[in-house]
Amino acid sequence: MNPSIAPAPQPPQNSQPEQKRRLLSARRVILLATTIASLGAAALVIAPGLNPQGGYSGAMAQNLTEQARKLPAPIGFADIVAKVKPAVMSVRVKVDGGSQTTGLGGENMENVPPQLREFFRRFGMPNGEEGQGRTPQRGPRGGRNTITGQGSGFFISADGYAVTNNHVVEKAESVEVTTDDGKIHTAKVIGTDPRTDLALIKVEGGSFPYVNLAGSPPRIGDWVIAVGNPFGLGGTVTAGIVSARGRDIGAGAYDDFIQIDAPVNKGNSGGPTFDTEGNVIGVNTAIFSPSGGSVGIAFAIPSDTVKTVVAQLKDHGTVTRGWIGVQIQPVTPDIADSLGLKKVTGALVAEPQADGPAKKAGIEAGDIITAVNGDEVKDARDLAKKIGALPPKSNVKLTILHKGAEKTVTLALGELPNSKEARVNTDSNDGNGVDIGKLGLTLAPAARVAGAGAEGVVVTGVDSSGAAADQGFATGDVILEVAGKSVSTPADVRSAIAGARTGGKRTVLLRVKKGDNTRFVALPVGNG
Repeated sequence: MNPSIAPAPQPPQNSQPEQKRRLLSARRVILLATTIASLGAAALVIAPGLNPQGGYSGAMAQNLTEQARKLPAPIGFADIVAKVKPAVMSVRVKVDGGSQTTGLGGENMENVPPQLREFFRRFGMPNGEEGQGRTPQRGPRGGRNTITGQGSGFFISADGYAVTNNHVVEKAESVEVTTDDGKIHTAKVIGTDPRTDLALIKVEGGSFPYVNLAGSPPRIGDWVIAVGNPFGLGGTVTAGIVSARGRDIGAGAYDDFIQIDAPVNKGNSGGPTFDTEGNVIGVNTAIFSPSGGSVGIAFAIPSDTVKTVVAQLKDHGTVTRGWIGVQIQPVTPDIADSLGLKKVTGALVAEPQADGPAKKAGIEAGDIITAVNGDEVKDARDLAKKIGALPPKSNVKLTILHKGAEKTVTLALGELPNSKEARVNTDSNDGNGVDIGKLGLTLAPAARVAGAGAEGVVVTGVDSSGAAADQGFATGDVILEVAGKSVSTPADVRSAIAGARTGGKRTVLLRVKKGDNTRFVALPVGNG
């Protein structure tokens, strides 16, 4: 025997274990064949490169990277980012923090506009920390403390004008910006607008890359790209979609935010959100954040608002708005039902202010403003936006629904004064009121309660389980009218409610004074 030739291997003996193994293999083959038969040709497409011995055929055994290069590239944002990112900056400010050290937990909220403070406390960073973040630095012995903050911004012109948030730069002693190329520049605050939380700053010393504000609003579902300085990490890019438009977050009368789900965090405040054409569709200003980090709900100021505000800040350093002098509130379904309205639209006049344009033009409490210069008013916020966009002293034509009849009123707009904080009087409980049934109210004539004035009926007690409590009634509120009739005693209130019930009304409309503000409240008619 040639020693170089090995003997052929002998087939294994057919032992019982071996027979059992073959039987199981045969069953698997049958099962596989059944599966392939049911899938048909699709099974052949799934693995064309597998040969009967296992492994890949020659057609598949090649460089997969080279194969991937031949495929169409997935849609990305790199080209857009490369063009717009140089216009985005990091903003760093220094603010006098007073003689006490101010922490990050929200102890210092002076630089946040009053309308946004409550929002940041509820939805902002942990313990009420505002959007851009502020870090205390203790000064020299016996000196005052300096608070440093950081946010974002972006150039809107080659000569150095840039947009950021008011709450980023308001009351700043100094402002520095770091551009995308790493250079540091000193910036000057040209003007701020707390009502919209926008600010215009100016950087001197060169020609800068800039971006344009979008000429039309985005659609819900459109892709967007946010660029900013989160946590001091400048030049950070995130992407998402437009989640909603026209959001009211309780920041003020001019709320009209775009909601996006691109991740936005502390330090993104004042930074831009772009569409896929590189236009700025909004300025990031707030996030909803129960946890303190991004949960995919951020709010941006729309570009049309930015255009209007920035133009005035550039020309005048401040923003003036038209004013008609009314306290207004939305028309709710209950209020519409109480007034016999077919549509839940318009803005309800709760109180025309003394010596205001509306009062002089004959507009009364209970009137509903349905159009401005022929343009329909959707709700109270829409009216505020339409009037605020008009310049003071301009003439405006208002369509009014007055006691069920439509009429037109023309008036000259005044200038919106500084906002006045309303205070609720809670010191008017004389303890001797009259209970008003299932409404859950205890009332007394205003003339008998010190400090309540001579008109109306004072709420001296509120049952927490009653309908009035659900509508926000509080001790000290003064009911001026019920179902359009002036009231001065609890009996007047009872009579008006009974009349509304007899007339088939499901709700009754009350005009209520709370502190310095007056509003209408619709209450379900009880059996009191």
